[in-house]
Amino acid sequence: MIELPPQTAAALPRAVRRTKRAEWSNDGGRTWVPCRVGAAQVRPDRTAECRWSATADLIGVPTGRAGVNAVATWVRLWEGIAAPRTDTEWVPAGVYAVERLKEGRTATTVELLGLESVLTDASLPVPRSIERDTARVIAAGLVGEALPGAVVSWRPGVNADRKVPRMVVDEDRWQALSGGTDTSGTSTGIAAALGAEMWCDARGIPTVGPVPTLTDPVVWRLPYGQGRAWPAREQSAEGLVNCWMISGDSGDGSPAIGPVAVWDDDPGSLTYAGPDPVGDPLAPQRLGLAGVRLRTARYSSPLITTTEQAYTVGRARLADSLGVQASLSFDAYSHPGIEPGDVVEVEVEPGVWELHIIDSCPRTLGAASMQCQTRTSTRRL
Repeated sequence: MIELPPQTAAALPRAVRRTKRAEWSNDGGRTWVPCRVGAAQVRPDRTAECRWSATADLIGVPTGRAGVNAVATWVRLWEGIAAPRTDTEWVPAGVYAVERLKEGRTATTVELLGLESVLTDASLPVPRSIERDTARVIAAGLVGEALPGAVVSWRPGVNADRKVPRMVVDEDRWQALSGGTDTSGTSTGIAAALGAEMWCDARGIPTVGPVPTLTDPVVWRLPYGQGRAWPAREQSAEGLVNCWMISGDSGDGSPAIGPVAVWDDDPGSLTYAGPDPVGDPLAPQRLGLAGVRLRTARYSSPLITTTEQAYTVGRARLADSLGVQASLSFDAYSHPGIEPGDVVEVEVEPGVWELHIIDSCPRTLGAASMQCQTRTSTRRL
């Protein structure tokens, strides 16, 4: 969450003046040119490869080589909140690369993608062998080649100084940083091997942080009546996993790690996997635990070098694969500081509060309301 001054945050449910502004740059963000902006929609989404995307109408900007173009131009957006008797508080609403533009009679409409797109486009010309070093050093090198001057932010809870074994990056720079598979199908990704995730935040800063869970601090409480909430009418088990098997094998002759098992061991959860689905798979039958259903998946990465690290990765993957089948959509007053991954508490009925993780929170800059898509736990009531 982007922190707002207390007076500004307290005034959000009431009538506040909301404005917006934009700036563009053709030198990778070293210098910025202010411009007027008309309609602008931002789409923060934790499930998308580019966490921030947007569409905006830029008014009175030049186009072509010396102006806004789809080759070199970056755009950053801001939303201004002015509470009574206070100055305008400018909240960042994303830093983007122009993906496509269309010149109109009164404005130039630009389609924008977060700076992850710059890292994705900057594929390695040839496969590269990267020698053993800390995650901090390797990530800084890979990011700095595509985004000169960028500094990777490491949030608390992620061990940036963990040694990463020698690795080969085939082509995709972003997959090597974030997570995915190479051309041979081997799992890659420094952040994934640390039990973390990587994204570019609202200020355009490449960031590595822990996978959000419902035990994280609540950053926003929405009392009943300040927003309308509807439990999802549809449910899906797609992507649901309640038992992860994690292993690591660098292929250099060192001992293989795992596989270690991490599962949902909460008997109060709808996705309870049993007391020990690996060592005692018949326990649910023996104990009369009706309704226990095992959904297993495997993850292996050559960057996992210790059993402790394997458990960290397993817990992160488990946190990300539970609760996805129950979601909540709600309209509320627009809070420009809310980001994907934030934990919010919503009063869905009078006296009934639920914790939810924000997955996406698209909004129109300057509008008084926003809609959020969330997910919550699968505990039995």
